[in-house]
Amino acid sequence: MNSSSGKILRIATLVMCSALGLASVKAQAGSATTTMQVQITLVASCAVSATTLNFGSGVGLLTTAVTGSTTLSVTCSNTTPYNVELDGGTVTGSTVASRLMAGTATGNTGTTLGFQLYSNAGLSTVWGNTVGTNTVTGTGTGAAQTLTVYGQVPAQTTPKPDTYQTTINVTVAY
Repeated sequence: MNSSSGKILRIATLVMCSALGLASVKAQAGSATTTMQVQITLVASCAVSATTLNFGSGVGLLTTAVTGSTTLSVTCSNTTPYNVELDGGTVTGSTVASRLMAGTATGNTGTTLGFQLYSNAGLSTVWGNTVGTNTVTGTGTGAAQTLTVYGQVPAQTTPKPDTYQTTINVTVAY
């Protein structure tokens, strides 16, 4: 091969390497490595929501018991034990053992109507707010868990027509 053919071959090789990106390799002086920690600290946590327990709107006389139910949604951190407590409500004189709803019409707010809340469908276990005695326990999974609240307005002397209500405080202790 003569010198001009060798030059052409070298030039052709450089042109091809350049076109392929092989001629732009940069030299490195060295490298250094370290590590980086990534973390999150999760603490036990719970949230609760409730829907209205409505015993109905077409009830006339309370000669027989009226029953109903609603649900609570409890979401607790995975493996977190919890207790769900229901208090006696906001009506004056109402307790866990003897819950009351009060009339809402002007002049009737002092009239009350008895009812009870239960943790079982058989209406035999009152749901209260004393941990270890009458609360509902569970263990969180990290997902929402549904609990049913059963209620009953027992047969009683029927007060005057009105909408009777109370507010029950629902607490999740964890």
